[in-house]
Amino acid sequence: MEFVPAPAVHRVLCADCGTPIVPNSANLCVACLRNTVDITEGIPKQASVSFCRNCERFLAPPQAWVLAKPESSELLALCLKKLKGLPKVRLTEAHFIWTEPHSKRLRVSLTIQKEVLTSTILEQTFEIEYLVQHGQCPDCAKLAAKNTWKALVQVRQKVPHKRTFLFLEQLILKHGAQKDTISVKEVKDGLDFFYSQRSHAIKMVEFLTGVVPVRSKASEQLLSSDTHSNTANFKYTYSVEIMPICKDDLVCIPPKQARQLGNISPLTVCTRVGSSIQLLDPATLQTCEITSAIYWRNEFNSLATVTDLVEFTVLDVEADGRSRGKFVLADAQVALAGAFRSGAGQDEDSMDYESAGYTNQIYHTRTHLGGILQPGDTALGYFLTNSNYNSDDFASLPAERIPDIMLVKKTYPNRRKKNKSRGWKLRSIGKEAGEEGETGSGRGVVGRLGGRDQKKVEEDYEHFLRDLEEDPEMRSAVNLYKSTDVNMKTETKRAPKKPQFAMDIDETPRQIEEEEEEEADFPEIQLDELLEGFDEMTLGEGREEVVEAT
Repeated sequence: MEFVPAPAVHRVLCADCGTPIVPNSANLCVACLRNTVDITEGIPKQASVSFCRNCERFLAPPQAWVLAKPESSELLALCLKKLKGLPKVRLTEAHFIWTEPHSKRLRVSLTIQKEVLTSTILEQTFEIEYLVQHGQCPDCAKLAAKNTWKALVQVRQKVPHKRTFLFLEQLILKHGAQKDTISVKEVKDGLDFFYSQRSHAIKMVEFLTGVVPVRSKASEQLLSSDTHSNTANFKYTYSVEIMPICKDDLVCIPPKQARQLGNISPLTVCTRVGSSIQLLDPATLQTCEITSAIYWRNEFNSLATVTDLVEFTVLDVEADGRSRGKFVLADAQVALAGAFRSGAGQDEDSMDYESAGYTNQIYHTRTHLGGILQPGDTALGYFLTNSNYNSDDFASLPAERIPDIMLVKKTYPNRRKKNKSRGWKLRSIGKEAGEEGETGSGRGVVGRLGGRDQKKVEEDYEHFLRDLEEDPEMRSAVNLYKSTDVNMKTETKRAPKKPQFAMDIDETPRQIEEEEEEEADFPEIQLDELLEGFDEMTLGEGREEVVEAT
């Protein structure tokens, strides 16, 4: 095989240092060319970025504040925009160099190219150091001062409980409607939401209009004005009143309005609350929708709320064959809970129906719960025979149209006596009782006032958790999170083993009651309905942002 030599490479000497190089238009080597021409001239090697420690945002000149994570593409773009001479060269590569998080420094490596002579492109890599300057953005500065809000949304509901606001808090969290709120304050009959811009308050009012039946009213207050520039500074207040009718309330519609709503029976039960309320006649399964406009044209209040519900034991249920959605019409025979037991286990707070003659009486009623009630179950209902309501519309009803009992929902007393911990949690808007902010631990914005109503708020919160467990439709409207402290399935405790020669004794009624089995159809929340607590999945000891539902 014949050797073929490579073509000869002609070289010349560098004009400055005399190093043999490949001929180029400058006749200079790379080192001498860099010493002669600096392509990084005009690009600052040190710069600064402003960082707000409260909201963790960076200043994007001139006035915008953006949220950017460390070493993210958003932060890199923000750093590159602060370099004035960068548009004059060609940027080929840029990346962060790791620094200590507490050093208040950001180091960026840049690789640029620029044509220095005819057909001669020079490439150079260098570093830029950014100093992180801590400060306050205008929004956080307003939060630090008092009475700097621009718009206020006052949400009120004139009812004796807080269950509506507990559910409303979960709806706000699921749809992210609290992100523009600067603070939340609890008042006697509701909540106050403060905003730094009027548009944020209008957005909140529109959200409330879509999830609950409300009516709103706007007002404004003049703070200052400038006659020379024709400008003025206002504070805006939006008053939002929620309809004072809640789920499972007993409602007596005015007779004239009942005839306009399809001639429905005036005595109804509220089964759903959304942008409008749905009323159901348990005797006929007839329903009607009442919107906000219809209600506020002719207002009426509920006769009784869930605090007036009485426990009844179902003796017999016979389906009628008619149904509407999930409701099945049935004839039921019920008696007061514990009517056929001895009075030894009677609750101290319960009413003495024995002296009134209602203890051993069996009542016949028609109910819409024929699909879920079985003989032996316990149901909650309104005891109309033993009630006295201060309502002219209820007093005008004929006696034959008023049933003795109106069942509302099924309950599970045996499971409630166990006091088992729930395997799920709820998120809350407020951090703690004395703080203002986004989501966090604590009971939330409801129940901060304390005092005499604190025990009642705890009872309302427990009723709200029970409603979530027993109503899948209501549960689908909120976000439930897994609890890492409690397992979803708890083992049943075994009975203590008796000694070998122990004497057999008769068990008291209280012991028999304690050993009652749990209801087989108790609505357990499945594991696939729960969400992971993404905010808790951190390497360090982060702030827990969920409230355990116990």
